[in-house]
Amino acid sequence: MADYGQFVWHDLLTSDVQSASAFYAAVAGWQYEPGREGALMIRAETEEIGRIAPMPASAAHAPPHWLGYVAVQDVDAIARQATELGGRVIVPGTEIPGVGRFAVLADPQGAVFAVFASDQGPHAADRNRLGRFSWAELNTTDWEGAWKFYSSLFGWKPTSSMDMGEFGTYFMFGVDAKNSMGGMSNSAKTMNLPAHWLFYFNVDDIQQAVSQVQDRGGKVVNGPMEIPGGDLIAICGDPQGAFFAVYAPGSK
Repeated sequence: MADYGQFVWHDLLTSDVQSASAFYAAVAGWQYEPGREGALMIRAETEEIGRIAPMPASAAHAPPHWLGYVAVQDVDAIARQATELGGRVIVPGTEIPGVGRFAVLADPQGAVFAVFASDQGPHAADRNRLGRFSWAELNTTDWEGAWKFYSSLFGWKPTSSMDMGEFGTYFMFGVDAKNSMGGMSNSAKTMNLPAHWLFYFNVDDIQQAVSQVQDRGGKVVNGPMEIPGGDLIAICGDPQGAFFAVYAPGSK
C-alpha cells in the first residue's frame, strides 16, 4: 500500500459550513463540490483533498476542528491495536459505501485522529503543491509516550529533531527515515492546552494569506515567522474557532 501511514485526507468539522468554506476559499484558494449530508468536498486545483462538514453527533461537545486521516490497510485491526497501546476508540470502524472504511481514535494523551482504508487505491496528495496539506504537527503533553504509540501503530520512523528552548525537543518523523512529514513536541503541556494535531497547508504568499485570515474574521495566533531553512509559517484560527497553519517558501 503506497500511501500507508501517511495523512491522506483532512476533514474540517465545523458549526458553519458555508462561512468556513468562504473563509478557506479566500485563504487557501480551495474550490468545492457538494458532498453527502451537508458537507462540501475540498478541491485544490483538480485534486480532492478533504471536506468541510457539519459537526457530527459523536463530536457534539468538541469545538470546530480539523481531523486528519492516516491511510491503513485494516481499520478495525488498527483500532484494536490503538486500544492495546493505551489509546481509545471514539468512532468505531464505519463503512462509507463505495469509498472505504474509517475509524476515529484518540492517542494516550488525548489527541484525536482518524484512520482510513480506501476502496479506491492510494490517495496521498502531492504535499509540495499549493493548497495541499504539507505538515502534521502533534502538540502534546508527552511526546516520547506519543511517539511510542504512533511508531508502534503506523511504523513511522524518526527523521531529525531540534531544541526549541522552553518548548523542549521538536521531534520529526516520516514513513521513512529520510523524508519528514510532521513533528511533535510537548508544546501543549507548556501552553496548558489539551493534546491536539495541527495541520499545515501550502500558500503562495504568507503575508497575503495572513491578511486574508484577518480580513475574513479569523485570527493569527503566531507568526508569520521564519523556521529553520528560511521558510515561513503562521498559526491561525478560522472564524468558527478551528486552528490550522499556513506554510510558504521563504523567498516570498
